[in-house]
Amino acid sequence: MYKHLFVPIDGSELSHRAMDGSIELALQLGARITGFVVEPDLPLAAVSRDKIAYAKHIEEHTSRNEAHAAALLVQFEERARNAGVEFTGAHVESGDIDDAIAAEADKAGADMIVMVTHGRGALGEMLFGSHTRQISVRSKLPLLVLH
Repeated sequence: MYKHLFVPIDGSELSHRAMDGSIELALQLGARITGFVVEPDLPLAAVSRDKIAYAKHIEEHTSRNEAHAAALLVQFEERARNAGVEFTGAHVESGDIDDAIAAEADKAGADMIVMVTHGRGALGEMLFGSHTRQISVRSKLPLLVLH
């Protein structure tokens, strides 16, 4: 039924739970995994009138983001391959994490998104937001939420 799991990660402890949980599920389903990292766009506060300094700042920001995403995806790929699960990794820079996850899951041809939640409750979601809740609203794909 579900043959392609889309798993967003960010490097937090929850990411490790998402990796392990999605690999276990993929093994049970005979599914493959696309691991996905959304890195933040350069903040507007970093905009400078000095075009050379700004270009250098953008280059450094992009380089840091690519290195961070690559490190996370290599770790996820090693775990998946060691378990015998087919893995593909992808990352983007975006100012809207939720839209990026929903759009890239569709683009990848996934048939389920697997995410881990902090489980903060209503007050925590009001204060900090919830990417998981936003994905459940924005994506048409089934969403499996791990705690």
